[in-house]
Amino acid sequence: MEVKNAVFPAPEQAMAFFSLPDDGPFVMVNLLKFKPKAEYADGSDAQISGAEAYGRYGEAVAKLIEGLGGRIRYSGAVAGLMLGEVEELWDAVALAEYPSLAAFRAMATSPEYQAIEHHRTAGLAGQLNIRTKPRD
Repeated sequence: MEVKNAVFPAPEQAMAFFSLPDDGPFVMVNLLKFKPKAEYADGSDAQISGAEAYGRYGEAVAKLIEGLGGRIRYSGAVAGLMLGEVEELWDAVALAEYPSLAAFRAMATSPEYQAIEHHRTAGLAGQLNIRTKPRD
């Protein structure tokens, strides 16, 4: 299995994701890898860590998710690996519950989201997003 972290999906990957059936609530598993230092496009806040920059994004996006009727179910630092092998561990895991794919898309394309996304980009070296559905 090959694992590739990314900050943004390729266009075809995003199209495939948003073409999936909108069958109600889902939980997005976020495996996060941070930059050692924040990298803002304007050069500001170069003294803070990538994790701190992402924390700014996380705090703001949690409010957007709650405004949609979703919630952050869990957020925490990766502390170790018991099973399997990866070249490098992720730094953190977050589980975000969304009421629908349409709600997720609306959030991701909203002006409010666009206003905070620079914190995500400044702090994130890469991530995996895994959409999960509860079993019936």
